[in-house]
Amino acid sequence: MKIAIQLYSVRDCIHNAEDFFKVLEEIKAMGYEGVEFAGFHGVDAASLKAKLDELGLVPVGAHMGIEDYLPEKIEETVAYHKTLGTLYSGVGGAAHDTVEECEYAAKALAYGAEKLGIPTYYHNHTEEFTPLENGKIGMEIFAEHTKLEVDTYWSHCAGMDNYKYITENKDDICLLHVKDGLNRKPLSLGDGDCDVAAVVKAAKDAGIEWLIVENDDPVPNGIEDVKRSINYLKTLI
Repeated sequence: MKIAIQLYSVRDCIHNAEDFFKVLEEIKAMGYEGVEFAGFHGVDAASLKAKLDELGLVPVGAHMGIEDYLPEKIEETVAYHKTLGTLYSGVGGAAHDTVEECEYAAKALAYGAEKLGIPTYYHNHTEEFTPLENGKIGMEIFAEHTKLEVDTYWSHCAGMDNYKYITENKDDICLLHVKDGLNRKPLSLGDGDCDVAAVVKAAKDAGIEWLIVENDDPVPNGIEDVKRSINYLKTLI
């Protein structure tokens, strides 16, 4: 099992390409083995690939916009991902209030997977576990067309048993966001009420290779927060 970071967690430390590369160096030094992107900060794919190779960081995934998987932009998306060597590609969310909206986003991701030649995924918040007009939850509809990246804090907030959900749906899940929090406010791992140990056990039992640390609201800053999180997570693996 390997640990990556969703770089949205350290966005407060990145203001330009120079900052971006410095942050990559810092997270590598902490022990992170991979990264999931939330934007590329104006860096071309070849330069970013060279930096990742230098550091030995794996480009696990990237949160894109749903429009990046549509015909008008897919070739640009394919070119960047092919150069970077990304293992997966997905979205951090999309319109999901109706069956029609879920199917639209899911089919766009399926089209993206076909063109990219790698799995695409949908990342949840809480609402995707609420039944829609046909009785299904959004996550079921997404899983019919694309892979899932389960954000285990938001699934916890939705009342899901993470161990049960992950192990029972392991064939649909490619990545896990490991996140903690309290009263819907994200916190460093170990500081909230999410059962992070159960998530790690579920990942092991389900054969999920990558755990991705994320904090939407790091304190006092992204770098210090994600260092605490990886140190805690290492005690569970």
